Amino acid sequence: MSSPKSLTAVPTYNGGMPYPEMFVAPMRQELTDLGVRELRTPADVDAAVSGTAGTLMIVVNSVCGCAAGKARPGIALALRNSVKPAVVATVFAGADVEATDRARHYFAGYRPSSPSIALMRDGQVVYMLERSQIENRDALSIASELTAAFEKFCAAPITA
Repeated sequence: MSSPKSLTAVPTYNGGMPYPEMFVAPMRQELTDLGVRELRTPADVDAAVSGTAGTLMIVVNSVCGCAAGKARPGIALALRNSVKPAVVATVFAGADVEATDRARHYFAGYRPSSPSIALMRDGQVVYMLERSQIENRDALSIASELTAAFEKFCAAPITA
């Protein structure tokens, strides 16, 4: 009888290491050029969630094609709307690993996905656009979806 062979680890791409900054910098800049605030640490995420009066939008940015060709352009178009979140922020999956994990902690009930876009009020998700809802749409339909969510969740409440 032969002895069992030892199991060897199968190498995986990125093995928990962040993407090099030179790769993600242009993708970060697409959002920061729009005035989107970067959340690079868990403390940054906690401060944004606890310190935002009104609606907070957190974008989980990504290197994938659907982020590049659909999500980021859709966000850019949606942010032209007169009604929008009080604060728009972003974490970068695969780059700001701990910050992304912290943001996803607040997205309880939703599977981790990138790209994704959450609208939050008082620390709770009120709207989520997940990767599965992004990858099969174009930028215009994503913008339309986000604009409708902005109108619903970001408009100032009417007081009597």
